[in-house]
Amino acid sequence: MPIHVYLKKKHHTAKKKTINFFSYIFLIAGSLFLFWSFYPILSSEIYSLLFIKNNINTPVSGQNGTSALNEANSILGAFNIFSNNLRDYTKASLWFPAAPQLNQSSQLTVKEYYLSIPKLNIKKAKVVVGGEDLSKSLIHYLPQSLPGEYGNVAIFGHSTLPQLYNPKDYKTIFTYLSSLEKGDKIYVNIGELEYQYEVTTSFIVKPSDISVLEQKKDASYLTLITCWPLGTYWKRLVVTAKLTSL
Repeated sequence: MPIHVYLKKKHHTAKKKTINFFSYIFLIAGSLFLFWSFYPILSSEIYSLLFIKNNINTPVSGQNGTSALNEANSILGAFNIFSNNLRDYTKASLWFPAAPQLNQSSQLTVKEYYLSIPKLNIKKAKVVVGGEDLSKSLIHYLPQSLPGEYGNVAIFGHSTLPQLYNPKDYKTIFTYLSSLEKGDKIYVNIGELEYQYEVTTSFIVKPSDISVLEQKKDASYLTLITCWPLGTYWKRLVVTAKLTSL
């Protein structure tokens, strides 16, 4: 009888060891996956705190943005970082829900042009003037002036986790926008004309801050905007550039 009990106990121990072994394997695999997913978000947030200015200006108020704000609240969960109500952030009009004149059609004759950023390996990415779908192109948002003219050209582009980056995919194209530094070159091609811009600064704002969309008539500016931290929609990373030559 004691021998029978010993053999049975020994068999049970081997089975338990096998279960424990696979449990540890799944635990380690799960931990690595979580690290793979969330490390870029945490690291980009830390990077922004250390190296990028968090410039929170006073938003411009306006009644015209009310309907857009209500729509954004329903779709984006009012920008609550704990919200799981994210459904469609490929719509450019939801990035700054308080922006006025969202339904105003563009009076510009140029409907699209191309943007290149050599440092990011972006070559002639299509920019749609007054477009909405960020999964198919960059978007020139609330267009009032064209590159090369006096004014501020705000261009939206998607970003994602660095592991998924593809400079030819518009859903990931602005992932490394934060690596641009003062003096880096940006090129815009409209027909046969090419405009050269130089990066001047970068900073982070909340989606409620629409001052970055305001027009400036003292020079020709580009304002490149994407979501921040990487893989989220909580804030907006803004890179500004100024025309240097034609």
